[in-house]
Amino acid sequence: MDLGLRGTAAFVAGASSGLGYAVARELAFEGCLVAICSRSYERISRAAEKIMGETGGEVHGIACDVSIEADVRRAIDDAAGALGGLNILVTNAGGPPLGRMDVLTTDQWSDAIQLNLMSTVNLCRAALPHLREAAASADPLARILMITSISAKQPIPNLMLSNAARAGVQGFAKTLAEELGPEGITVNTILPGYTRTDRLTQLAEGIREKTGQSLKDIEADWASDSVLKRIADPSEFAAAAAFLVSRRASYITGVALPVDGGRSKHLL
Repeated sequence: MDLGLRGTAAFVAGASSGLGYAVARELAFEGCLVAICSRSYERISRAAEKIMGETGGEVHGIACDVSIEADVRRAIDDAAGALGGLNILVTNAGGPPLGRMDVLTTDQWSDAIQLNLMSTVNLCRAALPHLREAAASADPLARILMITSISAKQPIPNLMLSNAARAGVQGFAKTLAEELGPEGITVNTILPGYTRTDRLTQLAEGIREKTGQSLKDIEADWASDSVLKRIADPSEFAAAAAFLVSRRASYITGVALPVDGGRSKHLL
């Protein structure tokens, strides 16, 4: 299937590793011109070089702390300048720490909201002028895709900060889809389940330290929650993301798509 992405411009946040990296790599394979960001210039430069080596595509690495609004505005403008515009925004940020109500501090709550919710708001705000220009062009394509977590639909024990912040992103995304739909800009969220990334390894280590359970048993428990009885590969998640930002998904907006192997048991 031709997704119609060749020559379009995409910005992917939090892409030095994990799901952001996988999405950027997939878009580069589809022929997108890609800008990627993370806090470390060295890490994001290495990631850009690796993706270019694998795909032969054009990839620009930009240092940006998505929890700082001024950084976000600079990074988006730099990306649009380097790529000649912007058609696709993929928001993404690392997850907050584990913790239950009685141990989480006010600062941790504030940091989680800033990292996961406000970074998404600020990325969208900064990218919107460029996306509006793309939507109004002779060959329109304007997409926003927010990487959240399956915890936004089905909260995960001991991840209170993530559960709350991701749910906030869902509310923002649904509202933004309503606002931008008449302009031809689609807004969707994509909700990963247990996927083999560094973040998953960190979560497993945290559980092991608290419970003494082996990493093998922790992963087996996670796999058993999926009807497919396994943990996902990041490339499987990235394929779904690429479709949602493509021309073939032109009539899909306001959707929260779980990519979780059937873990979620809700009807809608």
